[in-house]
Amino acid sequence: MKLYWTFVVILFILVSGAYAAAVNDTKFIESAPTNETTIEDVKHELSQINKELTKDSSIWTKSYNSYMAYQGSRKSLREVQRRIIELQDRTSTTERRLEIEALQAKEKILTDQIDQFRAQGTSPFVSLLKPDAIENAPKITNPFGIIIGFSYSKRLHGQYKDYVLKAEELRELTDVMQRQVTLYRQLMKLDKKSDYEVELDATLLQIEKFKLALDTLTSAADVYGKRVESIEAKINKDIKDQVYKLLNIVFVILVLFLIAFLIKQAVKRYITDNERFYMANKILTFVTVTFITLVVLFSYMDNVDYLATVLGFASAGLAIAMRDWFMSILGWFVIVFGGSIHVGDRVRFVKEGMEYVGDVLDISLMRITVMEDVTLITINTNRRAGRIIFVPNNYIFTTMIANYSHASFKTVWDGIDITITFESNHKKAAHIAKEICRKYSKGYTEITRKQIEKLRDRYSLKNSNVEPRVFTLIEPNGMRISAWYLTNAYATLTLRSTISGDIVDAFLAEEDIVIAYPTQTFYTGPIVKKPQPLMEES
Repeated sequence: MKLYWTFVVILFILVSGAYAAAVNDTKFIESAPTNETTIEDVKHELSQINKELTKDSSIWTKSYNSYMAYQGSRKSLREVQRRIIELQDRTSTTERRLEIEALQAKEKILTDQIDQFRAQGTSPFVSLLKPDAIENAPKITNPFGIIIGFSYSKRLHGQYKDYVLKAEELRELTDVMQRQVTLYRQLMKLDKKSDYEVELDATLLQIEKFKLALDTLTSAADVYGKRVESIEAKINKDIKDQVYKLLNIVFVILVLFLIAFLIKQAVKRYITDNERFYMANKILTFVTVTFITLVVLFSYMDNVDYLATVLGFASAGLAIAMRDWFMSILGWFVIVFGGSIHVGDRVRFVKEGMEYVGDVLDISLMRITVMEDVTLITINTNRRAGRIIFVPNNYIFTTMIANYSHASFKTVWDGIDITITFESNHKKAAHIAKEICRKYSKGYTEITRKQIEKLRDRYSLKNSNVEPRVFTLIEPNGMRISAWYLTNAYATLTLRSTISGDIVDAFLAEEDIVIAYPTQTFYTGPIVKKPQPLMEES
């Protein structure tokens, strides 16, 4: 019974195995493609790869082809030279001489080709494997260097990116060639008659060269990337330091501006005189700008001794080339700190025989700005007024500048001259002129007396007489009455015109006062000649 069941089991196993084998053979026959279809597919794909490699010839392929051409030229040159030696060792004939000449010409051509490809050397990728040289990192020592640092960092990233792209391109090219090798081998298995040994060996050799280049390129890229990161870290640190320094400088400048603003507010509160406030404001602005300049200068000047040396040499040359400028700056210091001229003063200065009288509008570092007013000088001499005149500050050392309103003085002495005949009552005329001057200048006389009292502790004022003065002087054509009085320094012509009219009216009203003016006397009688004495003869 046991033998029976054992036989049945064995028979079942054999039948099942035979059935499974038959089914598998059937499936293989149904699924496996024909050899012709597979060969065509492989050839088509291989053709596509060859077209792609030929069409999109990369710089790596070109460099490798140049290298192979160099190697081929060297091999051909060795063969030509060996052949020439063989022919030269044999008996010379016409055919051999012609062949030697042809070989020598070919040798020259091959030598020229080798010279052209000599840069490739023993490696096909000498120039491609070497990364771009990294320039010396810029030293960032000022805010403008921040822009240079960012530009340099961006350029480094671009160089490194291009280098990495070369590696990616070479890796993709190697993968395509690996697929090409696979297709060659598959084609040789499917078609026993095909001969692709030469193409396969050439592709394998090219892949080997490319893999060596890829390994070298990958290692160099890692080193190159670390170097770029190191330089970039240094540049970022320098940029951070400069930004921090710049923020500190901005903070200091803002503090200086705030202090200057508070001081100006305090000065504005306690100084009510507009002219003094203007001058104080100019001085505060100059001091603030000076401090800001020093802060910026010393913040970016590493060696102060070097600054002193540079300024020493520079000042020596500039002192000659820019003498007038330096004198104007020095004149500004004298004017501002000496207090001889203030904004708003009525001044007069002379240049090349021309006199100018006007009010000071501004005192800058280089010049005084004056607005010309209508005065006696403009009436008698210039015949122009209202011009803006720029007076260099250095004129204070070389030119006479008169100030009509210095040290809070607002009045000046003005005089009117009128001539009367010798027969006139000159005492009465002088009294009339003095009374008229006293009448119109009374207010200015009191103002001047108070101003003089305030200035006695500052100046030695011996003559403090402020009353009108009248002088009687002898002239060729009569007696000149010269009347002097105090008037507003900014409006001398107005009071002069009023007093002149009143004096003329008063003199004309008096019978014993006659105003003299140039006259001529004509004699119309006969001309009588006196007899001449006779000369006695000796």
